[in-house]
Amino acid sequence: MTSPTQKKIKILHVVGQMGNRGGLESWIMQLLRHIDRDRFQIDLMVHVTDAFPFFEAELDSLDIKIVRCLYPQRPWIFSGNFKKILQKHGPYDIIHSHLHQFSGYILRLAHHQKICYRIVQTHSDTSPIDQQAPWYRQIYFGLMRYWLNRYTTVGIGVSRKALNALLGNDIWQSDPRWQVLYCGIDLDLFRQPLDRLSVRSEFDIPAEAFVIGHVGRFVPLKNHELMLNTLIKVLEKAPNTYMLFVGDGPLKQSIESKALDMGIASKVIFAGSQSQVPRIMQGAMDVLMLPSSFEGLPLVGLEAQAAGLPVILSDVVTEEVDEIKTLIQRINLSEPISVWVDAILNSRHIKQKHTQTACLKILENSPFNITQNVKSLQALYLKCMAIPDQKI
Repeated sequence: MTSPTQKKIKILHVVGQMGNRGGLESWIMQLLRHIDRDRFQIDLMVHVTDAFPFFEAELDSLDIKIVRCLYPQRPWIFSGNFKKILQKHGPYDIIHSHLHQFSGYILRLAHHQKICYRIVQTHSDTSPIDQQAPWYRQIYFGLMRYWLNRYTTVGIGVSRKALNALLGNDIWQSDPRWQVLYCGIDLDLFRQPLDRLSVRSEFDIPAEAFVIGHVGRFVPLKNHELMLNTLIKVLEKAPNTYMLFVGDGPLKQSIESKALDMGIASKVIFAGSQSQVPRIMQGAMDVLMLPSSFEGLPLVGLEAQAAGLPVILSDVVTEEVDEIKTLIQRINLSEPISVWVDAILNSRHIKQKHTQTACLKILENSPFNITQNVKSLQALYLKCMAIPDQKI
């Protein structure tokens, strides 16, 4: 509890938008639910005018202020908006930006507005895309990295790959300001009683069906076509198999059309965005497939392990997600479909060797427990406040 004379630490989190149930948005909500609100006051800065239908009511109940700073694509306008917002809603003790490369500009603006403690957190391994970027984007990356190096008080990444993508390979390891700080998941959500048959009936899944699950946005990096190509081959050996896609995104319609063209539409379920992913994992899925072309730290992989599910993922996905290694199967994206098919079929035996209770116990004592994660972040805020004001 904050004493009557103890001032709350006021923190501005810069998140871009909160309109999706993506990994960052979901983790931010977990942070807000678990942080000590008697000690820390958090505002969220977004760059859109959109409403946030998934989270708005809860944000209001948590007394979280939404601050809108528009036009990030026009830096000269954005900087003026940023200054006005800080004058209106500040002062802030700490700014905590989650915008990957653009965080360099955010922290530069924060420095000019006298925010002494500036944190950047990177959530994604974008290196496969960045390496193919045109020359003008490479100049942009170089400028952002220069500003990050100059204006960051503390830098954290959800994985080593995420930090390498932000700063360049292993540069961060020689700088004491930077560290890996994993995001956590709420394990209590996996302890709720549920009726497996009831969950399956909601999606018209037969009780005895074998279900390959995926949770994620319909975007190229998630590799939905590979999952459909795998399913059609699995069906040849296990006809009572279904694929359950949870999520929305720009490619959803094209993947629906692809399933129809392949003649497997009756075996593919598009559940859309869902608020109760733990319940769906436990009740409807038998294995999680995650063949992404890159990831920062896919929390759905951790959630699947908390549900006691085998996880089949591409070998480029960050290895830190392999907390229960006996549940994990990694496959190179260059391997033929038959390898993915064999892994899917083999997962049925893997699942039988694990109890969810045992899986939860492992995760309970790991840094991926949201309770431990928030404690670590609160300690980081307090440590940050103890650093003498930076005069750069």
